[in-house]
Order: sequence, then structure tokens, then C-alpha cells
Amino acid sequence: MHQALEQQVFFEDHKEAYSLLGERDEFLQVFRENFECQFVTRGDVLEIRGEGVQVDMAARVMEELQYLYRQGTPITMHEVRYGVGLMKGGKGEVLHTLFGDTILVTSRGRHIRPKTLGQRLYIDAIRHNGITFGIGPAGTGKTYLAVVMAVAALRNKEVRRIILTRPAVEAGERLGFLPGDLQEKVDPYLRPLYDALQDVLGMDNYQKIMAKRLIEIAPLAYMRGRTLEDAFVILDEAQNTTGKQMKMFLTRFGFGSRMVVTGDLSQVDLPRGASSGLREASSVLKDVKGISIVHMAPADVIRHDVVTRIVEAYGKYEERKKRIKMKCTEQEQIS
Repeated sequence: MHQALEQQVFFEDHKEAYSLLGERDEFLQVFRENFECQFVTRGDVLEIRGEGVQVDMAARVMEELQYLYRQGTPITMHEVRYGVGLMKGGKGEVLHTLFGDTILVTSRGRHIRPKTLGQRLYIDAIRHNGITFGIGPAGTGKTYLAVVMAVAALRNKEVRRIILTRPAVEAGERLGFLPGDLQEKVDPYLRPLYDALQDVLGMDNYQKIMAKRLIEIAPLAYMRGRTLEDAFVILDEAQNTTGKQMKMFLTRFGFGSRMVVTGDLSQVDLPRGASSGLREASSVLKDVKGISIVHMAPADVIRHDVVTRIVEAYGKYEERKKRIKMKCTEQEQIS
């Protein structure tokens, strides 16, 4: 017979209670759906009653969310569902280290931390390797976290500059068809990198650092012939590089530098018949010392729940297409 238990979680005020329980108790409802407990709110106190193990798990997740909130991180449905999922999956012990690892505090006082195990592996890989590949679907924070790590390295004087680059390749577009001079032509391709920097630094700090030329943002073609030393270099949208472009970029690596290469192999926009340099590199370099290749999953998507489900649905669709293609090929060979 299981022993009944009651634990209480105390909130500092009504605002904290509202932030942790959710609008109309939507976060609390996730707890009710996942733990066999009774949850009762009395003012600024949450009472959790039920079987001992269940009560203990529910209280631990709520306390970790409370810790995260008090450190300045807004609580969203992602933190709630992910925290509950880790606890139920027997990985509750990683919650505090996962949510407690502050990479950077933004100009607005927001603490930036890994939000999934995949993100934690990615950040650790960047910390301990000269070159890191971050491969995974949209919304997993590949580019944003790379920019955060670059800014942290610049602040800590581990590097002297940041270089951000990406291939100017998009579906159905060519630079020559866009209006304006070269800078105006490439700016739309580099916009996500500008946005990430401005979010992390704040507009004033961003403009000051750009004026000092500590950050360079340029298309990949500008990297040819250079040796990049004492720099944190990020190649974004790397699935749209060719094999030659990727090799050219990686061999720019210099002393005192770090490189991060990000991309989503499900969104290759190269011309038909051209193979992705990111796909090739992730195979060729997987056993090379000093290089880490991190594959992120749909579970690492930090966007609305619907986005995660979209990514998973497309993944299943692509798998079905592969199986059908393989079956047709086998039948052709037999006939």
C-alpha cells in the first residue's frame, strides 16, 4: 500500500503564482494530466496531495520552474511540458543543471539558458571543440544559441571578433534579381543573424560593437582566401553549401578561433542534382578529433506546440517517401 503524502509549494506573491500556474491554470492542468495527485491552490500556496512518489515528482518540477522564474526566465508551455516529460522519463536529476546553466544575461536582464537536453549537448560541444556542427530542424535554437555563445566569448575576451556568414541561396531567388547594391542584395539573407545579435545585445550595444567593427556579417563568398584567427565564426544555413564551399569555409579555421556550422538537412535549396556540403561534411568529419557533430531532434524545437507537431509530421512523411522510393527501386531491379 502506497503512503499518502502532502507537499506545499510557496509562491512569493500572486504574480509568481499566476506565472507558474498559467493563465486559467493551463500549466497546472499539465500537472494534473501527468501526475496522479490532487492540486489545491490556497492563495499563494499550492498543495499537492497523493501517492508519495507522484507528489515528490510533481513538487520537484514545480520548484525547478519556480527557480527558473526567479532567475528571470519567463515560463512558457515548453518549460512546463519539457520539465514534466524529463521527470516522468526518469531524468529529473538533470532539471536543475539544465535550467540552471546561464550562458549569458542580455541587456534587458534576461537569462539565456539551454531549454532542452539537445541544446545542452550543443552548448557543451561548442565549449569544448574547435568546430561544432549543429544539425536539426527549424526552431531548435541552432543559430540563436551559436550567436549567444559568440557574444559570450567576445565579452570574456576569448576572441577578438565575431564573423557571421551564410550562403546567399534561397528557393527560387538569385542575387542578380534583387534590387539595390551588393550590401542591399545580401541583407535579406543575413537578416536572421542581425535579429539574433540585436536581441542578445540590445540595439545600443549592437550599434556600438558594429561601429567598432568587432562583428562582421558577410555572405560565404567573402570567406575565400582568408585565415580567420582569434574569431568566433558562425556559418548559418549550411545545408545550402556545396561540398567545395564547405571545405573552403572549414579550412579558413585559424589559431584562437572557434567555428559553429548550423543547418537543417530537410530544407536544402540547392539546384536539383547538387549535393549538400553539410550532409557530406557530417559524414566525412564525424570521427575527426576537435570536431563535434550534434544532431538535434523535434523534441528540441522551442516554438509553439503546433510547430513541433508539424516538424514530426513532415519527418514521418519524408520517411514514407523514402520507403516507397526504395520499394519501387527494388521492384524495378526484380523486373
